Amino acid sequence: MATSLRRCGRRLVSSVFNNKEFSTTCQGNKVIQQQHEQLQETGKSLNLCSAINQALHIALETDPRSYVFGEDVSFGGVFRCTTGLAEKFGKKRVFNTPLCEQGIVGFGIGLAAMDNRAIAEIQFADYIFPAFDQIVNEAAKFRYRSGNQFNCGGLTIRTPYGAVGHGGHYHSQSPEAFFCHVPGIKVCLLIPRS
Repeated sequence: MATSLRRCGRRLVSSVFNNKEFSTTCQGNKVIQQQHEQLQETGKSLNLCSAINQALHIALETDPRSYVFGEDVSFGGVFRCTTGLAEKFGKKRVFNTPLCEQGIVGFGIGLAAMDNRAIAEIQFADYIFPAFDQIVNEAAKFRYRSGNQFNCGGLTIRTPYGAVGHGGHYHSQSPEAFFCHVPGIKVCLLIPRS
């Protein structure tokens, strides 16, 4: 049953996204088509992990107040998305944390409140629940509670979600809906189309 639903969903998604009249952005499908053509001309294609690595590289290179931290990030992370960042930018800006999601997010909130760009990584979205209180009751309400004196606008929490092919019940959840309905939080989903 699940396999046939997946197959049906893939057909539906591919038919919708291959339709030239369907728009995935406010600017319309023409912009996406132009970007796709430019990508084909340059011949440069990235997988999702490489794109994340380059985005983190750009963030660290352009803003000296940017920090990347989480479990095993200085070693490259579970999916190797942070490979090479600690060597290039130093272990003071790209560093490992203890296995404590609540602490990782709490530390990120503190960094962001002091006008830094905190990029916290939780290894798998399934493990974000211990940090739920920090995200929903602290980060999301920080500006409101401080009378607009402070905010956590510089906080990014990055976490992979959904099935990884072999993860089972602790590495395959998609908890983003819990956060989509919280005022003060913006949820951005990157879905690879491979």
